[in-house]
Amino acid sequence: MTQTKSDTAPRPHATMADVAKAAGVAIKSVSRVINKEPHVSAQLRERVEAAIAALKYVPDTAARSLAGARSFTISVLFDNPSPNYTMKVLAGAYRACVARQYHLRIDSIDTSADTPALQSALEAIFRNARCDGFVLTPPISDDPRVLDALEAYGARYARLAPFIDAKRSLAVTIDDAGAAARIADLFYQHGHRRIGLVNGPQQHGAAHTRRKGFVERLHQIDPSVVITEALGGFAFETGIHAGRELLDAADRPTAIFATNDDSAAGVMVACSQLGLSVPRDVSICGFDDSWVARTTWPYLTTVFQPIDAMAETAALMIIEREDGARQVELDFDLIQRDSVGPAPT
Repeated sequence: MTQTKSDTAPRPHATMADVAKAAGVAIKSVSRVINKEPHVSAQLRERVEAAIAALKYVPDTAARSLAGARSFTISVLFDNPSPNYTMKVLAGAYRACVARQYHLRIDSIDTSADTPALQSALEAIFRNARCDGFVLTPPISDDPRVLDALEAYGARYARLAPFIDAKRSLAVTIDDAGAAARIADLFYQHGHRRIGLVNGPQQHGAAHTRRKGFVERLHQIDPSVVITEALGGFAFETGIHAGRELLDAADRPTAIFATNDDSAAGVMVACSQLGLSVPRDVSICGFDDSWVARTTWPYLTTVFQPIDAMAETAALMIIEREDGARQVELDFDLIQRDSVGPAPT
């Protein structure tokens, strides 16, 4: 059978005008539905979405950007050493962008840089990335220089796990202190009275909150509990060093809480180097419930933090142009696996 020219010619993409015609509404109404604007009746939304589905209409992001003040792009700002955390944030933010036909940018800045260098990096991002807003990850979310620059630029932003001045902006958190307190309860219930703590980076707000919740709960339960601390950052290698520091002591702890999973895995390596068995000699707990928690042996007891859902929520706050300083707190869970057991006798 011979195909005619009309059979082989590509079909033109449906336009917003085609959707409006099929739905029997104005083009402006189609735009309001696509942009998820408020005060759209359920009946109108249903008609427009049915027409979109029937015509297989895909919004033209570039045209939408030119037609209004939006760029239909958001940026996630990173300065975080944990690859697991980074990937989960990106997965959540990307999910929000796909649902709303947005683009996602990834930008990195160094909060350890001096103020002129940091401001120069931010200015380059503002100049080269026309974004509708920014999702700020720790420790950026607590850097006043970044917050001041974003506000001076007039940019929308939402923060993940802010520690300083949490009500300054849109924010998504979990109860880090409450989660760490659950770990303190778990250790104590298993008979541990000499306990180690591997702290996170000094500039990371959530690390401070986790430490505070853990230490205060132990002191509340039993003031005689011995707590030994070491600075481990949030990295695997620094977790090894912190673990060795704690475990080389003559009166070593029988349980160690590392404030993220990467450093907890490092503590496990330190145990192996010293010929100690987990959890027979030392119990270990992490925080995040990352892929690391299920690739160590024994499997790591840890706190599940919904990092991807936190990022998705923050991205949607920006996309939906929320005003004010709404705070959203998501749930955590203590995941008990094999790395915590009774204190050695």
